[in-house]
Amino acid sequence: MQEWANQLCENRQFGSKMTDSKYFTTTKKGEIFELKAELNSDKKEKKKEAVKKVIASMTVGKDVSALFPDVVNCMQTDNLELKKLVYLYLMNYAKSQPDMAIMAVNTFVKDCEDPNPLIRALAVRTMGCIRVDKITEYLCEPLRKCLKDEDPYVRKTAAVCVAKLHDINAQLVEDQGFLDTLKDLISDSNPMVVANAVAALSEIAESHPNSNLLDLNPQTINKLLTALNECTEWGQIFILDCLANYTPRDDRESQSICERVTPRLSHANSAVVLSAVKVLMKFMEMLPKDLDYYGTLLKKLAPPLVTLLSAEPELQYVALRNINLIVQRRPEILKHEMKVFFVKYNDPIYVKLEKLDIMIRLASQANIAQVLAELKEYATEVDVDFVRKAVRAIGRCAIKVEQSAERCVSTLLDLIQTKVNYVVQEAIVVIKDIFRKYPNKYESVIATLCENLDSLDEPEARAAMIWIVGEYAERIDNADELLESFLEGFHDESTQVQLQLLTAIVKLFLKKPTETQELVQQVLSLATQDSDNPDLRDRGYIYWRLLSTDPVAAKEVVLAEKPLISEETDLIEPTLLEELICHIGTLASVYHKPPSAFVEGSRGVQHKRITGNVGSGESESPDTGSAAGASEAPPAVIQSQGDLLGDLLNLDLTPPTATGPPPPTSGMQMGAMDLLGGGLDSLLGGDLGGSSAMGAGFGAPTPAAMPASFNAPVSGGLDDLFDLGGGVGIPTGVNSAPKAVWLPAMKAKGLEITGTFARRAGVIQMEMTLNNKAMSIMTDFAIQFNRNSFGLAPAGPLQILTPLGPNQSIEVALPLSTVGPVMKMDPLNNLQVAVKNNIDVFYFSCQYPINMLFVEDGKMERQVFLATWKDIPNDNESQFQIKDCHLNSDAASNKLQGSNIFTIAKRTVEGQDMLYQSMKLSNGIWVLAELRVQAGNPNYTVSLKCRAPEVSQCVFQTYEAALKN
Repeated sequence: MQEWANQLCENRQFGSKMTDSKYFTTTKKGEIFELKAELNSDKKEKKKEAVKKVIASMTVGKDVSALFPDVVNCMQTDNLELKKLVYLYLMNYAKSQPDMAIMAVNTFVKDCEDPNPLIRALAVRTMGCIRVDKITEYLCEPLRKCLKDEDPYVRKTAAVCVAKLHDINAQLVEDQGFLDTLKDLISDSNPMVVANAVAALSEIAESHPNSNLLDLNPQTINKLLTALNECTEWGQIFILDCLANYTPRDDRESQSICERVTPRLSHANSAVVLSAVKVLMKFMEMLPKDLDYYGTLLKKLAPPLVTLLSAEPELQYVALRNINLIVQRRPEILKHEMKVFFVKYNDPIYVKLEKLDIMIRLASQANIAQVLAELKEYATEVDVDFVRKAVRAIGRCAIKVEQSAERCVSTLLDLIQTKVNYVVQEAIVVIKDIFRKYPNKYESVIATLCENLDSLDEPEARAAMIWIVGEYAERIDNADELLESFLEGFHDESTQVQLQLLTAIVKLFLKKPTETQELVQQVLSLATQDSDNPDLRDRGYIYWRLLSTDPVAAKEVVLAEKPLISEETDLIEPTLLEELICHIGTLASVYHKPPSAFVEGSRGVQHKRITGNVGSGESESPDTGSAAGASEAPPAVIQSQGDLLGDLLNLDLTPPTATGPPPPTSGMQMGAMDLLGGGLDSLLGGDLGGSSAMGAGFGAPTPAAMPASFNAPVSGGLDDLFDLGGGVGIPTGVNSAPKAVWLPAMKAKGLEITGTFARRAGVIQMEMTLNNKAMSIMTDFAIQFNRNSFGLAPAGPLQILTPLGPNQSIEVALPLSTVGPVMKMDPLNNLQVAVKNNIDVFYFSCQYPINMLFVEDGKMERQVFLATWKDIPNDNESQFQIKDCHLNSDAASNKLQGSNIFTIAKRTVEGQDMLYQSMKLSNGIWVLAELRVQAGNPNYTVSLKCRAPEVSQCVFQTYEAALKN
């Protein structure tokens, strides 16, 4: 009875527990749970449906990684569709579950030996796509077998897999010999295998530009051309791109390749056509122009290019951008195809503008009437941008085809009569250019132009009209009134108009001095005293000074005969055009920029050039004979790098006999450069107030009314910026980096050299520690440098007077001069050194910080800085970002001063400090800088301008090191 009671009690307690547990369980199963159950089902169809659901969930972004082991279990199947789905899942989640992915390796290896070639290829492709280091080592053996598989489908898949594996682990691919196997596949009997091998080798070669992976020779080229006919379209593109990198031995081989590539021009795929055009454009350079085949090839190139223009607008645009390059290089190809470039009413604006540009490039005496009629029609369109371009195109035709100039001017006058504001303004701008091209020929139209003066409201049109009035002032009776009407709102005009108005009134004064004396004084006063624009003020002061001191000289300068403007001002620069022709069919040919301009990093960016006729190579320039010869070279030109190893091996390592002090490094040993060419500093030298004789015959203000010098306070302009008191003193401290190992003991039979460079009291020193880690005594030390970018050379012998015993070290400071032979190095600050002792000669290279070459007198005068900055072309300006700097502008200036980078001026604009700085290299090259420092922003911007822009990168490295140190 007691036992029964105890049991009842336990059951009640158990019942109580069961009642509580209902809160923690649910009869509803989750989606993952259901998929898991279906994946483990015994029914094949249910399993396949489950995997499809998993892939669908993965595709829409749901996380189904929890099902990894269950999906991997489904790999063990003969169903190809299911296997593909599982492999797709593996590729997606292997990176996040590397340890689980190892579970699939055995199946991969097994599948690589499956009787079905599709499964073998699928396995090796998937293993290549799984970017997990642990799996790559298991991939090598299956990949090796697949590269030599009997089935071409497996081989072509394995070829691409080598490129993928190389991207993950390049060293592994090289060690396993896969690159050699890939090269062997170029000789494969199957064209698709050949194409994939070429694609893989090209991909690998892009990341290793200097490796000669694609060793192209006539035999290889023959194999590629044979495979070309039977490849898929993508295979053909890879092979054609590869052929474009080949340089034929002679014109016969070039012609043979062209003949075999020409059939690709009729391919349906536009990418194949453009790749074929690229190959033919390159190889045509090597064919003699008098060859019959050359003319035939020109005729064959036109139809495929014309056919591309019947595609949809986007493809048309790509084709037109490529045709634009081809026409600039070889206009004769499409000279009879002008009509296909006529604009259609429903063309998008980007296609219209591109067609317009090509029409002008193809315009000639034979077709100019047809072109002008078309352009006149376009000028009446409703699209304002297109109309403007059409009017400008008429002007460009006049300049290009002299015989059509009169007809073009007549057409432009007809357009002006329409009184459509923007048409009139564009017409005036182009007529100005026609006057420049054909002086004293069409000036009779000036009266018509003057009638439209009041309707001009765009700066370019106003500036053009002012130029015409000033240039032909003697033919216009009321020229002074016309210019005076512009002068009324002088300060409201754009800079372009103000500068043109200043020059035009000075021209008018020189032609009619008695009538316009008051007008010229008014404009000079407005430009110099009331303007904040430094360009305008500079030009005003120059004219004022010229007119005050020597009106005859002013007449010679201002009214000098102008050179005729060139026919084509918008042609792409020839070397860039050559490079772009080599990139036809790529993004570079659409942007009209080299790949280096828009591809980040070094990968895939190789500068290409079209090869000229074989055998016309230039001979190498002779060696520079002596240091004296080198010292006379202009600083902006540094010789190209030659055979460096040969130079080092031929060094004379006997100690120099001269032991005198090193020459001063602040001199311009490579030949001084006059940065301003006798410009602004000499022109404006002296007192702008002038002498009492200055005003004779010219109503100049009294000296008191003019600034006494350029340092006079004129509110708000750039000249104020350069009127700061004080200056930055010359640093006297030591500037050097920590020592680094230059020559390891194991490479120099026990001699270890560590060193650094320092600049002490204006002398560059190479400070070294020589450590003898060998068992023998070292004596008879000598040192020699190879030719280098800045002529660095030892100023005396290496002063090691006592033998260097085992385990001993010695400190030595070698003074350097900058009068040695010069040759451009890569990188620019690379120095190749040979050290000799009683044991052997040892070679090493090191890099010196370029601030070692910054001399102590590198602080430029303020006016000279301003003039020099303007004088250096904008193309020579480089901009860099210096990240993670937490200094204010004053602290940055002080730090940079330690590297002989001098702050000339500082101004603050909207909370941003702008430091204007200069530095001078020992060879006389000046570098100008603008450093922008924003409070609270750790990223600085530095803009560098220099006549030798190749030094900018090294100077930026100095800025970065100095500010972050």
